[in-house]
Amino acid sequence: MIFRVVLLCLFLLVLEIYTFQVFKTIIKNKSILYSIQIASVAFSIYIVYALMQFDRSVGQTQKTMFTMALLLLVYLPKIIFTIVLLGEDLYRLGVGTLNYFSNYDESKDFFNSRRKFVSQIGLGLAAVPFLSLIYGITVGKYNYKVIKQRIFFPDLPDAFDGFTITQISDVHSGSFDNPDKIQHAIDLINAQNSDLILFTGDIVNTHAKEMHPWIETFNKIDKHEYGKFSVLGNHDYGEYVTWKTEQEKEENFEDIKKLYGQIGFNLLLNEHTFIKKGNDQIALVGVENWGHNFKQAGDLDKASGSLQKQDFKILMSHDPSHWNKVVQHDKRHFQLTLSGHTHGMQFGIEIPGYFKWSLVQYVYEQWAGLYENVGRYVYVNRGFGFHAYPGRVGIMPEITVIELKKAPNVA
Repeated sequence: MIFRVVLLCLFLLVLEIYTFQVFKTIIKNKSILYSIQIASVAFSIYIVYALMQFDRSVGQTQKTMFTMALLLLVYLPKIIFTIVLLGEDLYRLGVGTLNYFSNYDESKDFFNSRRKFVSQIGLGLAAVPFLSLIYGITVGKYNYKVIKQRIFFPDLPDAFDGFTITQISDVHSGSFDNPDKIQHAIDLINAQNSDLILFTGDIVNTHAKEMHPWIETFNKIDKHEYGKFSVLGNHDYGEYVTWKTEQEKEENFEDIKKLYGQIGFNLLLNEHTFIKKGNDQIALVGVENWGHNFKQAGDLDKASGSLQKQDFKILMSHDPSHWNKVVQHDKRHFQLTLSGHTHGMQFGIEIPGYFKWSLVQYVYEQWAGLYENVGRYVYVNRGFGFHAYPGRVGIMPEITVIELKKAPNVA
């Protein structure tokens, strides 16, 4: 433990030294230079203090999200400064060594002086994530996007050709701080006029009480002709805090399950129901959370009951690793799975229809948008809310509208 603390302190000290070097090379006014350094150290002290005060019995709060935002804003630029100047130092070391063993000029210092333009490059590079994070906090986290996806199925019942589904996921109501923005999102949901609405879990961060200020707002979601259904997400189980007693945890879990009903959604707990239209029907299957690295309460066999391969099935399963590890290989052939969970890490680069990238893709093979394997599809919603970092950069909050279409049978 002591060794780790020492390593962390050395790492932070190196970041501070290189950060100071960047500004020292560019800024000649000592008052400004030392003011920046004092502010930098003060922010670092606050961040360390706030992290040490984290209470696992409470979990995430507005204060912890502020601390996370500040940590990213302060340390991402410092890491970039360090990488750039460390690269320059390695170059200076190489040049000095070469000069020493070849045509050594005693009039020259072994290390050349720092070049101003290198520090300017470091400053410019660091400005990109810094300004992006500021944008994510002030604008991005409520920059809702309606993403429409049309999917073709040869075995779709005729009556459901053109049937529309709105999907929301990962609300994380305990993170919200702007009622007007949330109301705007609810208005966007209603404006889609879909036949059915599905909510694929994570209504809170941890505690049921987080949703209480928002129940009235979410109750404004229209009823939808074919219903409103939901499943649980990993955060709905209260797994990420320390509870005084197991009973307290269980009571919170029961209250969270009730929340879905309080906003008009029918919660499916390892069970299925049928959506009927005309003379046709499709099965809507809902499992509890099943995650490769998270709680595995989902029971696909129990939820499916007597459903057969020929039945057209839509599965709601919060974590897309369930589809990756289990569902896509299931012999019952689940035509469409709807998931969320990843948030697209709330940070990445996305050019719709052309390119998308996020660090989360190195953890989840299916992390945002539509994926297919032998006629089995999974759609991963990018999330409605935000968690930990109070913002979104590049990967915007999403309201999904899926249209089911009948594909022609190919002889």
